Amino acid sequence: MADNQTVQAYIDAWTHSIESISELVAPLAEGQWNRATECPGWSVRDVVSHVIGMELELLGDPRPIHSLPRDLRHVTSEFTRYCEVQVDTRRCHTAPEMTAELEYTIIRRARGLRTAKTKPDDEVRWPMGPYTRQLPYHQVLRQRAFDVWVHEQDLRRALGLPGHLDSPGALIARDVLVEGLAKAVAKQAGAPAGSTVVVDVHGAVEFIRTVRVDSAGRGTVEERVPVAPAVQLATDWETYARLACGRIRPESAEVKIEGDEALGRRILENFSVTP
Repeated sequence: MADNQTVQAYIDAWTHSIESISELVAPLAEGQWNRATECPGWSVRDVVSHVIGMELELLGDPRPIHSLPRDLRHVTSEFTRYCEVQVDTRRCHTAPEMTAELEYTIIRRARGLRTAKTKPDDEVRWPMGPYTRQLPYHQVLRQRAFDVWVHEQDLRRALGLPGHLDSPGALIARDVLVEGLAKAVAKQAGAPAGSTVVVDVHGAVEFIRTVRVDSAGRGTVEERVPVAPAVQLATDWETYARLACGRIRPESAEVKIEGDEALGRRILENFSVTP
C-alpha cells in the first residue's frame, strides 16, 4: 500500500519535469518546434502535444474527434493510433498557441492534484487506448512522473539542452525501468535457467542490478552481485534510459559486454520496456 507521502513525491517529480518542459519550449522560435525527436515520427511540437493530451484526458476532457491521415508510417498499432490523435490535431498550432495551452493545462492539472480527495490506493481511470484500465491512484501518478520525465529528456536531446538526468523524475524512471529488466532478460531474451545477468549503470544515476533466472525460466531483480554472472552489461544512465525507452537501437549505444556476448546482444535487442 502507498501512503500520502509517496503520492506527494510523485506529484513533486511530475511538477518538476512538466514545468521544466514549459520552460524549455517557452522561448522557442516557430521553426524549432519542428525539430525531430527520438520518438518515431514526432517533432518537438508533437511530444509537447502528447504531454498536453494525456494531462487533459486525466482531467476528464473529451478526446478530439479527428481522423488521422493514412500516410503516418510511425502509426503501427491501436496504441500508437490512440496517442496520435491528440498529436495530429495540434500539428497546425503555432508556437504561442502551444505554449499557452501547455501553461494552462499545467495550471489546471496542478490545481486538480492539489485539491484531489483521492486516496493513494483508490482506483482511477488510466487512459491508454486499447490498454485503458483502472489503476490505483498512486500508480497513475508514478507513471505520469515517469512519462513526463522521459519526454522532457526527448525534448532536451532534440534541442541540445541537456539537464535533469538526476532529477526526482529520473529516480522514478530508474525504478520503473529496472522493474522491466526481469522480463527483458528472462522472457524476451531467453536467458537460460540458472543464469545471472548483471547491469552496471554509471553517471548521473548510478546502480547495479542482477537478474537471476530460476529453474522455471522466471527472472527476478536483486541488488546482490554474483561472482561470475553469465553476462555483465555496463553503460551510462542516459544510454540505459534511451535503450530501455526504445529511443535508440543497441548498435547505436555504447554498452560494454563482458561474458556471453551473444546473450548480451540478445538482451540489448529486447531491452525496451515501454509500449
